[in-house]
Amino acid sequence: MKLDKQSIEIISRELNICKEDIRNIVERKKGMTNRSFSFSANEKKYIMRIPGEGTKELINRSYESSVYAVLNGMGICDHVIYINADTGYKISEYMEDSRVCDPKKPEDVKQCMKKLREFHTLNLTVEHTFDLKYQILFYERLFGGSSKSCHCDYNTVKQNVFALFSYVDRMDKHWTLCHVDSVPDNFLFTKNGEVFLIDWEYAGMQDADVDIAMFAIYAGYNKDMVERLIDAYYVEGCPRDRRLKIYCYISICGLLWSNWCEYKHLLGVDFGEYAVRQYLYASEYCKVFREEAAKG
Repeated sequence: MKLDKQSIEIISRELNICKEDIRNIVERKKGMTNRSFSFSANEKKYIMRIPGEGTKELINRSYESSVYAVLNGMGICDHVIYINADTGYKISEYMEDSRVCDPKKPEDVKQCMKKLREFHTLNLTVEHTFDLKYQILFYERLFGGSSKSCHCDYNTVKQNVFALFSYVDRMDKHWTLCHVDSVPDNFLFTKNGEVFLIDWEYAGMQDADVDIAMFAIYAGYNKDMVERLIDAYYVEGCPRDRRLKIYCYISICGLLWSNWCEYKHLLGVDFGEYAVRQYLYASEYCKVFREEAAKG
């Protein structure tokens, strides 16, 4: 496996090494947004992220850089050696013998929710917000507008989802820096028992409960699993109105990522079942919210 010339030059410059010293290059994963490679240099191992298709339209790299600046030295995320606010190239130290969260293992999920809540209680701030309504419409414009959606009932689902904002907007919120892409794959468990959150591309100011919803919809949780997830975060108990708000976020975030997938599909990247599942969350959790709210 070979890295392109630009990547090799960046590594050589930032690590102050000869190009010949870059060894053991392995493609780790082709993620939903980027490609990642591990490599060795100076008897250490690193990860290099290379932005994928359509990334310039989807990610504000200067925002991402500002998030890493706030997180620097706090023991929350991976150790970033280099990040370019224009291109999105990033080099981080590789965490040996680490693994991602298994969302089917309750103990893993409990540790992730504990880490997430510890992060939220720091009340960190940045100057930008991840605006859910704006991002839904932004991704919609990228794939060509509502008339271009592959879902025949898109406008109806969108109308139902947007109606949920009237409930969300009047609810109390824990407004803080949120990960936004707080999915199981972005929780890294190390061999010494630590948990880190990686991949902060979408992070911004938002309601902390959004991060719970994001975990649930990527994990593919059914309603019983969603309830257990909420309880793992709110170990002291979650008030009914907050639980209803999280149902709203599941629907809203489902539409957001469904639109994201529709744009990526135009670029020739198909996420198959994941894309379908996000749209179903958008549609079904409108109903879940209405049914639960009607119980009084």
